[in-house]
Amino acid sequence: MSTEIAPNQAENARGLRRGWTTGSCATAATKAALTALLSGDFPDPVSITLPKGQTPSFALARQALDGEISMAAIIKDAGDDPDVTHGATIISKVKKGPDGTGIVFRAGPGVGMVTLPGLPVPPGEPAINPVPRKMMVEVVESLCAQYGINPDIEIEISIPDGQALASQTWNPRLGIIGGLSILGTTGIVNPFSCAAWIHSIHRGIDVARAAGLTHVLGSTGSTSEATAQKLYDLPDIACLDMGDFAGGLLKYLRAHPIPRLTIAGGFAKLTKLAQGAMDLHSGRSQVDFDWLADRARNLGGPEKLATEIAGANTALEVLTLAQDAGIELPKLVAEQARKQAMTLLRSDEVSVDILVTDREGNILTRSENAND
Repeated sequence: MSTEIAPNQAENARGLRRGWTTGSCATAATKAALTALLSGDFPDPVSITLPKGQTPSFALARQALDGEISMAAIIKDAGDDPDVTHGATIISKVKKGPDGTGIVFRAGPGVGMVTLPGLPVPPGEPAINPVPRKMMVEVVESLCAQYGINPDIEIEISIPDGQALASQTWNPRLGIIGGLSILGTTGIVNPFSCAAWIHSIHRGIDVARAAGLTHVLGSTGSTSEATAQKLYDLPDIACLDMGDFAGGLLKYLRAHPIPRLTIAGGFAKLTKLAQGAMDLHSGRSQVDFDWLADRARNLGGPEKLATEIAGANTALEVLTLAQDAGIELPKLVAEQARKQAMTLLRSDEVSVDILVTDREGNILTRSENAND
């Protein structure tokens, strides 16, 4: 049973407005363009069916029918998600292809091309993921059957300014050159679901494995990443943009192992990992200062130091207190973080080492098993 929804009606349990993936927008634009090519009229709004049966409607931002080429454009609405492609124009141009060529996808300006193996789309193809491809294929086949013609259709998807927007994504590291990807699995963007970020981590692992890499790096931020990448002389495709999602990285590596993983980050983030948190975002996990105070005692620190640590306001304050007292808290944090990571991995196929940096990128400590 389908459910008809519109962007301003689709909200999640927290009252945040859902939006639409680039794949949904590309599918709707393709349906509108092809309908006009076959009938002479653009449906506006145009409705599509999503993988789970919902039937959203999209207003057209632009349209043009010029002889054998039809074009329709839709402005992407990502809802309340801070999506880099929110407000982007997704354009589909369609035309009939030679008999027997089937449905062919082209990358127009602003849509990337795949250049590295390991992604769900092979090298040499436009970066249009499998689910959006399937959605567009179903639209084309249905419309062509309705009008009694063979589905020999060329679809070109483009995104003005897509190449500039792609520089704010992980596409360049994944070997997607020239623009953005057309993404989506459900067709719906759930605000702050972090699904796109974790998806990029997984694809990064796939690309690293396909390239035969034996050492990859997951870091909590750009400063620690730059330090670790230089230290180990790692290529860009070895850097997995872990961010706060240690759990997402480790769980995927458990099923898709690479021999060595370095996790690099600041003292605060890695303290949370050492305490067992696998989502290191400040809104979803907190540094436990009592835990740090106990560890300072175990390392021989005086009770006065432990009390000061327990009452500290920030992890940086704890770090300064420990350093002034000559207590190797960063070393303990690195070792405990490594143990937590290995526990989640549950695999002998991946060795883990931890690199702790300060805010300037200076190395504070490294865990044992840093087998250089």
